[in-house]
Amino acid sequence: MDSSTLILIAVVIVIIYLLNSIKILREYERGVIFRLGRVLDQPKGPGIILVFAPLDRIVRISLRVDAQEVPPQDVVTRDNVTVKVNAVVYSRVMDPRLAVLEVTNFAYATSQLAQTTLRSVLGEVDLDTLLSQREKLNIRLQSTLDQHTAAWGVKVTMVEVKQVDLAEQMVRVIARQAEAERERRAKIIHAEGEYTAAEKLAMAAEVIQKQPAAIQLRYLQTLVEIGAEKNTTIVFPLPLDILSSLGHALDRLAAPVEPPK
Repeated sequence: MDSSTLILIAVVIVIIYLLNSIKILREYERGVIFRLGRVLDQPKGPGIILVFAPLDRIVRISLRVDAQEVPPQDVVTRDNVTVKVNAVVYSRVMDPRLAVLEVTNFAYATSQLAQTTLRSVLGEVDLDTLLSQREKLNIRLQSTLDQHTAAWGVKVTMVEVKQVDLAEQMVRVIARQAEAERERRAKIIHAEGEYTAAEKLAMAAEVIQKQPAAIQLRYLQTLVEIGAEKNTTIVFPLPLDILSSLGHALDRLAAPVEPPK
């Protein structure tokens, strides 16, 4: 084999090596390069980069938001109610170097941390708070997770509690509680209506007392309303002071007459 053939073979090998060294990273990808076991200062990408194996080794990291579902967790609330709660965690990698160097699998670690945080945070609140103030709890969960994942170069952007499952017995208890609450509100509204009506009646009585002819006008208006309904019954109101006067007159008549002395 002559020298020209060897040179050609060497050139072909170099070309193949260079072609294999070319890597293309998408817009949302970054490449963490380890050169002789040491990580480079800056991640590579996006676009075309060169990875010279076996000196270099590349780890591809996606910068897109990743949604991880937290499986249902048994949570005991502060008022000793057992519920099953599941959630969704939205996170993304902010520092690819830390995501590779500081944790073995940042997605798995974030998922496990979300499960423990969900149990610990929701266990500090009562059932009413868990059901009615879910947005505040979501913000608290997101803040707690983000503090722990910041060291891994991961940013937790949002946490959403998806569903809260209660035992059937507890559902019936809550239904009875809600029914009692509605009855309480109905009674309060009815009492407030009675109080307002009493105030208006007292004001009307004061006006009628100042204008005695007003009671006669109200009586005539009542007769007109009764006649409009094609009713043959006519009601004659009798003032109570007349009845009291008749009672006093009857008492005087029934009293024995003392003989003159």
